[in-house]
Amino acid sequence: MKSINMLKRFIYTFCAGLLFANGLIAQDSSKNVFTASVNYQSLLHYFGRVDSLKSSGIFPIIGFKSRSGLYVNTTLIFVKNSAINLNYAGTLLEGGYRLPDNKKITGNIYYSRFLYNSNTTLKQAAVKSQAGINTIFNNKIINLNLNGDIKFSPNNTDFGIGAGLDKMIFFRNLIDKCVLAIDPSAYVNAGTQNFTNTIKNNGPLGLPGTTYSTEQYKQLSILSFELSMPIVLVRGKFNAYVSPSFVSPQHLITVAGRPDLSETGQNAFYFSTGIGIRL
Repeated sequence: MKSINMLKRFIYTFCAGLLFANGLIAQDSSKNVFTASVNYQSLLHYFGRVDSLKSSGIFPIIGFKSRSGLYVNTTLIFVKNSAINLNYAGTLLEGGYRLPDNKKITGNIYYSRFLYNSNTTLKQAAVKSQAGINTIFNNKIINLNLNGDIKFSPNNTDFGIGAGLDKMIFFRNLIDKCVLAIDPSAYVNAGTQNFTNTIKNNGPLGLPGTTYSTEQYKQLSILSFELSMPIVLVRGKFNAYVSPSFVSPQHLITVAGRPDLSETGQNAFYFSTGIGIRL
């Protein structure tokens, strides 16, 4: 039989939209910047993999970026589903370095620490920390996005990679004193999966004495295809966004007769939205 211990990262799907929203605001690398926002995602998922309750989430976030490019963010995670009205699930602490302003390449290097509530039922609570890099190669035709990460849990270390294309389109005169932008995007995500195989070993020369042994191995697989279209409005120090999205999970693991060891997922539409301030 096969089982899988997938590391969950629903918060990162959400954060992609938030980073985009913050990136629209004109930055002055000579100044320190404080940010605060409240955000909502209608479906929490890990590359299209969801729990049976199909939870949604609310995420207050505060952050600080120094003129040196170093930054820290704190995210509170609140989960809502048919079984609970609204429950605090944990806190995400992130520190990193934003690459210097550059018309051709932007991005960040980060380390994140997850502090989950001891009684949380979130499967992604197995993730204790994560480190990675996000890069965007900008040009006039279309932008190329590349990212990689390492996820740490008590029993496993997993690796993830992703690639995407997006085209940011600005509208500066539609609304007085506001900048409106849309960013059609397409991504493919891959990562390692941890399998356990149980092997039947027959006795020597067909004699009785059958034994079973277990072997573990990793496999790099495509985990999902994702489409999104963030729509961002910026007015002075304030910003708001909504991001309709579609996710198609790939290589779901199923174990006959063991739903507890099987992954649940399906093609799904969902959206993220939020409002924030930048000082």
